[in-house]
Amino acid sequence: MTHGRGDPEGVALDDHVHGDPEWIALGDHVPGETDRVALPRNQPCTRRATLSRLRWLAGRASFGVARRSGGAKAAGSPVRLLGTLVALLVLASPAHAGERYALIVTGAAGGEAYEQKYLKWRVAFASTLREKFHYAPERMIVLAQSESDGVQMATRENVQRAFIDLRKRLNKDDQLLVLLIGHGTSLDGEEAKFNLVGPDLTATEWADLVKPIPGRVIFVDTTGASFPFLRRMAGRNRVVLTATDSAAQQFETVFPEYFLKAFDDVAADLDRNNRVSVWEAFTYASAGVRQWFEQKGQLPTERPLLDDTGAGVGREALNPGTDGAVARVTYLQPDAALALPADTAVAVLVKRRAELETQLEELKARKESTPPAQYDADLEKLLIEIARVSVQIRTKS
Repeated sequence: MTHGRGDPEGVALDDHVHGDPEWIALGDHVPGETDRVALPRNQPCTRRATLSRLRWLAGRASFGVARRSGGAKAAGSPVRLLGTLVALLVLASPAHAGERYALIVTGAAGGEAYEQKYLKWRVAFASTLREKFHYAPERMIVLAQSESDGVQMATRENVQRAFIDLRKRLNKDDQLLVLLIGHGTSLDGEEAKFNLVGPDLTATEWADLVKPIPGRVIFVDTTGASFPFLRRMAGRNRVVLTATDSAAQQFETVFPEYFLKAFDDVAADLDRNNRVSVWEAFTYASAGVRQWFEQKGQLPTERPLLDDTGAGVGREALNPGTDGAVARVTYLQPDAALALPADTAVAVLVKRRAELETQLEELKARKESTPPAQYDADLEKLLIEIARVSVQIRTKS
């Protein structure tokens, strides 16, 4: 095995890679030739080193292809493949292929003024989901204090019935938003309720309803005394937001107004990718809450929290913490439909690559909370697997 000259990372452009267990071949330079680009399977990898390797390989592959083709780069050449991997490492976006569902509940209002306010928020947000994000009517369940066209009464029984229906319809690739708007009540500091029409449901009971749901769940309790919901709802593949960081904070909240507004305000799109993530909406709403109390000259009676590690602790938007990685790559807006080729075998590979790209984006988002050695190993594994699948797509297309 001959290592590439001048390669500080030990990456070779080897002319004869045949079954060497220490090397992973990424693909032929030109159809019919045996030259391959390879990465050492057992060499320590860091993110910087991996990016350096890919750039070096892209340059070497470009030189090799140009040499063979008289200066013209062949279609589907390794430089294109490796350039794609570099772009994925830096700019990859999630390719969540599942369906989006929403359960919106405005509970017992407790007065005309509250009822009108909750009605305004609910109608506006449901409209955003339907018209801007194109949620199909059959994938939205809306419950409220009063029944109307497309709206059921927000009773304990209807909530339970909704979750039974959702369990049957969702799969592991789908995503469910549960949004609670209304009043909350703390029972003993450890438990809380969301006020419904008739008997209420406790945070523990809501958690039991959510637990069997496959796929990702975004649970947003915008009420006062919502903090106990954070601990009860936290879990794997769960993004949980509460309007308060203490069960003692039981005043009417302003958090929902700003959280819902985030999905219609370009200012909330902090990374300018034309989509507002759950983290960006949380950050936007948290800033709105702080500003609201400052303008009133009052001490804040609510401090929003977000948990997506499953620890049930959460963090405020401006405070350090490990929560937020999953929320940063979670969107209410569906991803663009994946264009699949007519060939069934190639379509399967395209879907697989999209799944791997999603895993890459989520890994990058978890970098701060992942041990460096584990992050490096997972990163290299994903990049190599994406390369394998990309080569298969190229050779079958």
